[in-house]
Amino acid sequence: MARTTMGMAVLLGAAALLAGCEAAKPAGPKAEDVPLSAFPERVYWGDTHLHTSNSVDAFGLGVRLGPEDALRFARGETVTATTGMQAKLARPLDFLVVSDHAEGLGATKALYDAPRLLIRDERMRRWHDMMHEGPAGSQRAMIEILAARGRNDLPEAMLNPDGAAERTKSVWNANIDAVERYNEPGRFTAFHGFEYTLMQGGNNLHRNIIFRDGEDKVRTVVPIDPTYKATPDEIWNYMEAYEKATGGRVLAIPHNSNLSNGLMFELTMPGGGPMTAAYARRRARLEPVVEITQIKGDSEAHPFLSPNDELAGYGVAGWELNNLLSNQPTQPGMRAGNYVREALKRGLLIEAQTGANPYKFGVIGSTDSHTSLATADEDNFFGKHSGNEPRAGRAMAPQNIGTRVERFGWHYLASGYAAVWARANTRAAIFDAMARREVYGTTGPRMTLRLFAGWDFTPADLKGDWVRAGYTRGVPMGGELAPHPNQKSGGELAPHPNHKPGGEPKSAKGPPRFIISALKDPQGANLDRVQVVKGWIDGAGKAQEHVYDVAWSSPETRKPVAGKLPPVGDTVDLATATYRNSIGAPALTTLWTDSDFDPATRAFYYVRVLEIPTPTWPAFDAVRYKLKLPADVRLKAQERAYSSPIWYTPA
Repeated sequence: MARTTMGMAVLLGAAALLAGCEAAKPAGPKAEDVPLSAFPERVYWGDTHLHTSNSVDAFGLGVRLGPEDALRFARGETVTATTGMQAKLARPLDFLVVSDHAEGLGATKALYDAPRLLIRDERMRRWHDMMHEGPAGSQRAMIEILAARGRNDLPEAMLNPDGAAERTKSVWNANIDAVERYNEPGRFTAFHGFEYTLMQGGNNLHRNIIFRDGEDKVRTVVPIDPTYKATPDEIWNYMEAYEKATGGRVLAIPHNSNLSNGLMFELTMPGGGPMTAAYARRRARLEPVVEITQIKGDSEAHPFLSPNDELAGYGVAGWELNNLLSNQPTQPGMRAGNYVREALKRGLLIEAQTGANPYKFGVIGSTDSHTSLATADEDNFFGKHSGNEPRAGRAMAPQNIGTRVERFGWHYLASGYAAVWARANTRAAIFDAMARREVYGTTGPRMTLRLFAGWDFTPADLKGDWVRAGYTRGVPMGGELAPHPNQKSGGELAPHPNHKPGGEPKSAKGPPRFIISALKDPQGANLDRVQVVKGWIDGAGKAQEHVYDVAWSSPETRKPVAGKLPPVGDTVDLATATYRNSIGAPALTTLWTDSDFDPATRAFYYVRVLEIPTPTWPAFDAVRYKLKLPADVRLKAQERAYSSPIWYTPA
């Protein structure tokens, strides 16, 4: 069921592409005037990872839209994409982080604008000429620049150009101005931020840096360039120094762990050696959220690591064999450090050894779009960069930046968005929700997902104000469930203080109970099922996992067979790129009890929600441009949402 399709292409000149800056907005309400609800009553949708023409790669790949265009688009306005098409979201976002790369901030634009006679380096002069050939030449130049970056072989003049510090400060301050103009507390939140592009040898260790504060504090710093750094210590030092000097707050969001070649979620310290508790606590404090899904693949789980999970491996095709720049293969032993579910299990192991868990994080989705357009809808997808904006050949266009393997345009996902349970639409409220991990991620659809854990929830709670019950008698997603009040330090449950022989209430002892509610995207597909993914450490000290189907559509006819739930069905019509909501359910709510619970065993629980099958963006392209795509192109998929976990730690 298509929601909103793209408009007809409108060819405009370069001047028109760069135009569109609005006058300063009239003063709106101040953040302190926006009322806060008693507890989070609604979910806010946003993108914490978006690049504009200020990013070295985005401009080099042809994008000419700046931060102001990005903010206007996210707020629901129509903008003209780099390739000349009119672009508009079907539904505005509630918040946005423009996270341009700190590395070489504005550098390719500066190279493009530089007088050719003053460019002495031969390669830089070649790249300058290629960028002036038009979008195709610009993209070839950027591919060469990124390949050189992956080999640690950029020209010295590009690494340390004259005036780089002044250029960075100028671009940063202009970006701050734009963000402040478009931040409207209570209506739309614009965050200050940047991307710290840690990528030694093409292994993705990038972090998006997000500030809670306004321009008074953020102007006291500038983004720092991670060129050729190998560990995140520098950015953590920067963040701690900022907080100490300003009294402000800042957090980091790691992304694309699937392309880190095992380095994002290590069991050891970077470079080897046992992980220390101090390191684990520092990482957990500064990086409370991880990006689980985005355009460059999904990082939840891999079939190699979760062979009993038949629905693992969403969006891994094209991304599982090599690192970010395709110049280093991903060996099987590296995969455990690439995926979020394994990281959560590794966190339990490290906590058992050190008392601290470095991977106690929440999860979100975001786009990582390099078009200035935060699009994650399959039928309105504007691609990764300007070369992937809508056109007939983009699905099969090679995306080869390195030397070992080709990735094609269809390997990109139209993914994802960040969902935040906050008390208001302000920087402070949304940031604080991220810090406490009350967030979830989707691959694009806007499903509403809630998760609470407690000891005494009953079916009666689902008939009343179960959200209030969840907050007052339990913990929400991202929270830590304390041991049962009657649990002894050894894990055994003591008798209930009001115990009477044969009459002890069931709530007096475990297991924990989970209230789970999932509502379909109001403009999207019905739901197939809700699953709980549990991870724990067994008696032998090994990490284990299990995926439980806890609620599903048509339960009267869909009965599990040998422990497996039959598929929901498929209504997709590829000839028209449509589907019907004649299967699935609009809402799934349940009270689930962990019947395998061991009060002496540390564990985590998160929820995965699946939609019924729907068409992917290549399927929409096939209809729109009358294409016949190869059989291996993914034309339909079950999009999903992932909640942040809830952790249980024994007394």
